[in-house]
Amino acid sequence: MMDRAKALDAADPLAAFRESFILPEGVIYLDGNSLGALPKATTAAMTRVVEKEWGEGLIRSWNDADWFAMGTRVGAKIAPLIGAKPHEVIACDTVSVNLFKLISAALAMRPGRKVILSEPGNFPTDIYMIEGLERQGLATQRLAPRDQIMDALDDDVALLMLTHAHYKTGELFDMAAMTKAAHDAGALVLWDLSHSTGALPVDLNGVHADFATGCGYKYLNGGPGAPAFAYVADRHHADFAQPLTGWFGHARPFAFSDEYEAAPGIEQLQCGTAPILGLTALEVGVDLIAEIGVDRLYSKSRALSEFFLECIVERGLDLDLVSPSESTARGSQLSFRHDNAYALCQALIARGVIGDFRDPDILRLGFAPAYLRFEDMAEAAKHLAEVIQTEEWQRDEFSQRAAVT
Repeated sequence: MMDRAKALDAADPLAAFRESFILPEGVIYLDGNSLGALPKATTAAMTRVVEKEWGEGLIRSWNDADWFAMGTRVGAKIAPLIGAKPHEVIACDTVSVNLFKLISAALAMRPGRKVILSEPGNFPTDIYMIEGLERQGLATQRLAPRDQIMDALDDDVALLMLTHAHYKTGELFDMAAMTKAAHDAGALVLWDLSHSTGALPVDLNGVHADFATGCGYKYLNGGPGAPAFAYVADRHHADFAQPLTGWFGHARPFAFSDEYEAAPGIEQLQCGTAPILGLTALEVGVDLIAEIGVDRLYSKSRALSEFFLECIVERGLDLDLVSPSESTARGSQLSFRHDNAYALCQALIARGVIGDFRDPDILRLGFAPAYLRFEDMAEAAKHLAEVIQTEEWQRDEFSQRAAVT
């Protein structure tokens, strides 16, 4: 398989982009779906902002370097990656905070309805945000298995909130079908794109989505804790009102008025002062992903995962794949169930193959197509086979749980 891997790498039109990232020698990084690799250009961009714009420009850089408009500028660059218009997306806050803002706004837009519908096993922060509003008496949580979601849509549902690519399994929802079903029931729809943006084609306007959010530190390579983004379809801009009325969301923040007046359009999604350093790193990652192109990334992602599955079969492994077997039905990852998945993951990390573990029994391997090679797939499969066949994972140190898994 290694000879075939090298031939595939030689023919890969995206191969040259690997040099745009810092990747440690001897490491096969299969966790870009959790934290993307560092683009080489990020260091120079951060140095410029810190030394020149902050160090020399000081507070003048809010105007001179256009810090003030940075959230809208970066949001406009993300927009084409998710099938949105530039004025419908803004980079700000975190996914959790944006979920709270968007859920609250949706409830206000559907008076008389309090139910937020999602699925059990959705990413925890998505469900936690519903629970928080429920504790305040503002919402009612309803969870339905994904094959029963359409049946759970009724006149009480204000918002259907789903994650496009499931964080554990990578299983995809049919965004168009789910959005239509919700609209037919009179509900709005909020999509979490954290495991899709920058790796999978997304067409929010094409499916007539209402709201969306996603993080900047996975496939957009914006760095740990990078700002998230939020999308509001422009047809809702006149009626949309978010609850966190911070001064950066004011129509004229430097008027310092005692009365809040929301900024027009997407700008009202802002709350506190924009995190300039975080936005700087995120912009580099967004520019790089935009240069490569989502369609090309998606094509390579599918090819990488299919090749990896071939490699583990050749190695004699019969693993319990919990991701959809069809590449078009899953995100840019493969997840396997194993009774000792944590120890297995730690044994791989000790060999330089970095994936991650999701409780209670999932080994998750992410395929970030911007910088992974087919050779990496063959090597990772070899290490996985050796760890399992030699039972190397049974060493005591591999069962010691760390704070972050």
